[in-house]
Amino acid sequence: MAPATPRFVVPIDLKKNPWEQNAPLHNRWHPHIPHVAAVNTGEVFRVEMVDWTGGAIKDNDSALDIKFLDLSTVHYLSGPIRILDNDGVPAQPGDLLAVEICNLGPLPGDEWGFTATFDRENGGGFLTDHFPCATKAIWYFEGIYAHSPQIPGVRFPGLTHPGIIGTAPSMELLNIWNERERDVEENGIKSFKLCEVLHSRPLASLPLTKSCLLGKIRKGTSEWDKIAKEAARTIPGRENGGNCDIKNLSRGAKVYLPVFVEGANLSTGDMHFSQGDGEVSFCGAIEMSGFLELKCEIIRGGMKEYLTPMGPTPLHVNPIFEIGPVEPRFSEWLVFEGISVDESGRQHYLDASVAYKRAVLNAIDYISKFGYSKEQVYLLLSCIPCEGRISGIVDAPNAVATLAIPTTIFDQDIRPKNNKVPVGPRLVRKPDVFKCTYDGNLPITRNPSATS
Repeated sequence: MAPATPRFVVPIDLKKNPWEQNAPLHNRWHPHIPHVAAVNTGEVFRVEMVDWTGGAIKDNDSALDIKFLDLSTVHYLSGPIRILDNDGVPAQPGDLLAVEICNLGPLPGDEWGFTATFDRENGGGFLTDHFPCATKAIWYFEGIYAHSPQIPGVRFPGLTHPGIIGTAPSMELLNIWNERERDVEENGIKSFKLCEVLHSRPLASLPLTKSCLLGKIRKGTSEWDKIAKEAARTIPGRENGGNCDIKNLSRGAKVYLPVFVEGANLSTGDMHFSQGDGEVSFCGAIEMSGFLELKCEIIRGGMKEYLTPMGPTPLHVNPIFEIGPVEPRFSEWLVFEGISVDESGRQHYLDASVAYKRAVLNAIDYISKFGYSKEQVYLLLSCIPCEGRISGIVDAPNAVATLAIPTTIFDQDIRPKNNKVPVGPRLVRKPDVFKCTYDGNLPITRNPSATS
């Protein structure tokens, strides 16, 4: 007998705002956000999602929507979904929730996405000290392939995946999050820099009532006021999974999530058509609306059985991910190395972040020799299915990171050759990404030896 059609549990109407959906969305983590649907283990069900900004970014020829995006609104998540076994008994704290991704893709009729960099004064990002301006590129989908009018000469298959998938925290875990993140925000390095050369602000995203969306809980009630003041932002990945941005969690993948509350309260969102390892431009995948078709299994007592706490409580655990069998197939790669020496020539001790920054900067400067602007390459390295690695973390003082780029996505050969880099009309990339001006006054990092 053929399996039943997946049951719609969270439908999305793209003509409505996130707070107007029939199954209310939420943009915070909290144990008391009510579930909007319930499913049984073994049942295949369909969840639809708005893009992470809830439609704030448009398919137009301007990056102003990126520059002035209200980041207090994100991410918009579908759920929570209560998980029950076939006897009607909900998942319990201490269980492990196995979530299989059976199918996924963009929402029909909305087959486009965007990649961007935030303004340095509003979000910033990994290389914001080099690229302080807001930029945007639009991507259109043709089956499994993506192409952008703003970055010509490139076409590649996407490895589509959800950026966020996670369970609700318990109050105890939520308090742990808020305490440790408040500590790093209040007592961390009092500069605009991470690792002294990676400009990133803020150090943490603490609970914020502004733009808080709590699903079925109505704003203006005493319950909303209390929860909004303590609910965690969805920005970082944590013990519950959340915003892990792992590009390989595509069709056929399985996620083993710890359960902290009765019913697990599974939520998901932030769909990506494609992403590179690290999502280095921050708004760096091809962001889109989309759907997931999922199937869940409850592993009773699985947290204690399979997850080892790396911290002072049994709650300090992390999910396990099982990569699916479906990926783009590339056989030729160009690999760029970086070491933990910054642009000023200063040595850092086994700093993998500095090493990866160097690898990305090396790749940007190299590929820009083939007719692309550096902003185009920066966005490309954030959304193509490139492979990032920590290749060495023991040989003091240099950590070694690498970034591997599939060469066949380009319509020209970008490998080094005996003769010089080819030039000519075919290589002149007249279009560019949409850009805004940077109106702030923070210093910009210059690499003195880079191509201008």
